[in-house]
Amino acid sequence: MTEKEEPEKRQEKKFEDFGVSAFFADRLFERRIKIPTEIQQLVIPRIFAGENVLFRSATGTGKTFAYMLPFFQMLLGDALPAAPKMLILAPTLELCGQIKQEADFLGSQVLRTSLLIGSANMNRQIQSLRKEKPAVIIGNPARLLQLERLGKLNLNHVSGLVLDEGDRLISDELFQDTQALVNRVNRNRQIALCSATMSDRSKERLLTLTGPAVIVETAAQEILRDYILHLALFAEPRQKISALCSFLIAAKGDSLFLGKKKEGKILVFTNRKGQVGNIVSRLQYQGFAAAGISGAMDKQGRKQSIDGFRAGRHQILVASDLAARGLDIPGITCIVELDVSDDSESYIHRAGRTARAGNRGTMLTIGDAEELRRFAVLEKKLGIIVYPKILYQGRICDPKQFLF
Repeated sequence: MTEKEEPEKRQEKKFEDFGVSAFFADRLFERRIKIPTEIQQLVIPRIFAGENVLFRSATGTGKTFAYMLPFFQMLLGDALPAAPKMLILAPTLELCGQIKQEADFLGSQVLRTSLLIGSANMNRQIQSLRKEKPAVIIGNPARLLQLERLGKLNLNHVSGLVLDEGDRLISDELFQDTQALVNRVNRNRQIALCSATMSDRSKERLLTLTGPAVIVETAAQEILRDYILHLALFAEPRQKISALCSFLIAAKGDSLFLGKKKEGKILVFTNRKGQVGNIVSRLQYQGFAAAGISGAMDKQGRKQSIDGFRAGRHQILVASDLAARGLDIPGITCIVELDVSDDSESYIHRAGRTARAGNRGTMLTIGDAEELRRFAVLEKKLGIIVYPKILYQGRICDPKQFLF
């Protein structure tokens, strides 16, 4: 079943109105979060009611706290055994790390958490499980499955299971591990699955993991259409990096691209991970503080780049699609894709790194003639308006002004 409600009827309600304790409401207040978002208002009561929930909402709408708040509160109400009570799965190391940070913030030392990801030393993870006895485990399916099969991770007491970016976790390359892990979890568990995009095929596959579940959806395209300015710039393949540099030089100090304080961060996507280093070098040569991340980099190198970008030491982060999923960094005001997204889901996830938490953002696509033709099809499918731009004498211009 699908539940949709009018957001204006719930606008003034507080977290306590949905059963959230004062402890967690106070934690959120420290971040000036006072009113639950639409998806939080829809999902939190469902999880408190013990239902399996499959929910979709645009990026930046608070999906993480939508499942954390009720599950964490229920954990505090139970006797915590010396084994994990909650398991959160995510497809990428970066997303796992971000979820761990949010869990540590919300739990505020009353719930112990552990991050178990494939790139970390397994022996240290095993020692940490023995010593810390965490109530909440966050990790990627392959590593968690490995630890469980070795007898180092006890899943018999798990009462809450979350698949964050669920559509990615049940993609062809990850489904086998995800399914195997879900099947090894305590059968009495409650499941929540979430994502910004969810096709009918994904829903069918997800429901094979959950069994009966309520489906909750909000207007996924509202932020994409109303809060993001979509632009397109023509460039031949060999000139794309030069076009990117020229665009960024022209955009310097422009509040349209860098926000009101003109200090916004810029995230650049490329489909070719081997190009990340080359793009970063060209940007640095032009005087930009830039860093990059790709699947070819080790965990420490990726972490340093993301931490530097988050802290403002780098204004520009160049990424392969590794970062499109779940990267939540405040202050990203402009997204640039150097390759047209393959499909609408990819575009939504890329664009979703900006215009978060009620802010506005810009999404620029740089493509050649064939790519922009494909992008025009994507524009119609998504129901967005894309404004073509050209670079002229160091300015970003509307091509219509040159028509005579």
